[in-house]
Amino acid sequence: MIGVVGGGIAGLAAAYRLQQRGHEVRVFEASDGFGGLAATYETAGDPLEVYYHHLSKSEETIVDLAEELGVGDHIEWRVGKNAYYVDGVVHPLDKPWEILAYPHLSLYDTFRLAMLTMEVDVRSGIPSFDTYDDLEAFEDVPIRDFLLEHTTRHVYENFWEPLLEAKFGSRAADVSAAWLLGRIKFRGERDLLRGEILGYVDGGFAVLVEALVDAVGRENIETGTRVTELAVEGGAVESVTVESDDERSTYDCEAVVVATMPNVLESLTGYPCEIDFQGTVCSVFSTERSLTETYWLNIADDAPFGVFIEHTNFVPPERYGGEHLYYLASYVQDPGEELWQRSDSEVERRWLEGVSRLFPQFDRNDLNWIETARNPRTAPVYERGYLDMVVPYDLGEDVADGVYYAGMASRAQYPERSLNGAVVAGFECADRIARSE
Repeated sequence: MIGVVGGGIAGLAAAYRLQQRGHEVRVFEASDGFGGLAATYETAGDPLEVYYHHLSKSEETIVDLAEELGVGDHIEWRVGKNAYYVDGVVHPLDKPWEILAYPHLSLYDTFRLAMLTMEVDVRSGIPSFDTYDDLEAFEDVPIRDFLLEHTTRHVYENFWEPLLEAKFGSRAADVSAAWLLGRIKFRGERDLLRGEILGYVDGGFAVLVEALVDAVGRENIETGTRVTELAVEGGAVESVTVESDDERSTYDCEAVVVATMPNVLESLTGYPCEIDFQGTVCSVFSTERSLTETYWLNIADDAPFGVFIEHTNFVPPERYGGEHLYYLASYVQDPGEELWQRSDSEVERRWLEGVSRLFPQFDRNDLNWIETARNPRTAPVYERGYLDMVVPYDLGEDVADGVYYAGMASRAQYPERSLNGAVVAGFECADRIARSE
């Protein structure tokens, strides 16, 4: 038997691929549900993810998996409208003429920004189309230095800097240029006449999670079960010990895939991961009416949250019984930060006040409900030297033969975390186990 620690997308994908390779598997999930960060809230219609999710066109592995599982027809590609809130005004930034009309950049600034986002290096005056192909060449380049050299100071200070501060807070100066270039490649699919093309699952990502659970077999998954020990004998993993409802059980195993955050890996094996992670505080609220025409709204003005997402400008409100659904979110770099210390009710009060300041038409009487979630580890800090800290898939040399890692500190989640990366990491571990036989 092969044990899988974690019932999120990565763990379920690993279990699914291992079964395809003829292995018996058992998945152990500490919480009472499946899906990890793809867990959901109930609405008046389809379920909605607790933390916002969508797909980019580059995420091919998860799309192929959906096809294999028979839910490929649920994946739909939609326009995700983007805008920037500056000086009290929402500026759409999807179509070429909208970008040209953006009043906070000169025509030359706009040209340099556009060239970077199209991965064209024009520093020498002669366009180069391969400068940015090798992300690792920019792994140790500070993102600020890169942007000042590859765009302009005005572009950096008036466009990128507020975004970086919202995303990385006090750690923004540590981030590498490779992260930004990887994100540009990752999110690069655009329709010139409509905007960015993003994917979603009809019925929510729970449809994919449920299909994976059914494929693996619910009888092979234990929820509410925490793995507390990996036993090693003769340099190889021998068994896993789990606890649930005051019961303790031990299972013999040939291998173990740890598909969790690296702190769990360290507690089980002693393997230290040096990657720093951000936490997230994320509220979802429902109203009777729409506030914007935008899906993803970045905010340069002073606001108590880092991003404002009107989900039902991406997926129609009819899917949710007519509810208009929004995400408000901020990243937290340190649990000592004031935001993390506040209660959910205090966060909600302050954030709704912030919505009222940004959008005076917002009427609190239209509020149907609001829910807040928080997680201390939702995304890595993609600092310089990140690749040197990535946890290997195969930990045979570092821990013991038969120990594998498919969590968010794996190579598949570089230079941007994603559900696709979770599937890739799970598959990578399963394939390595198959090759080791």
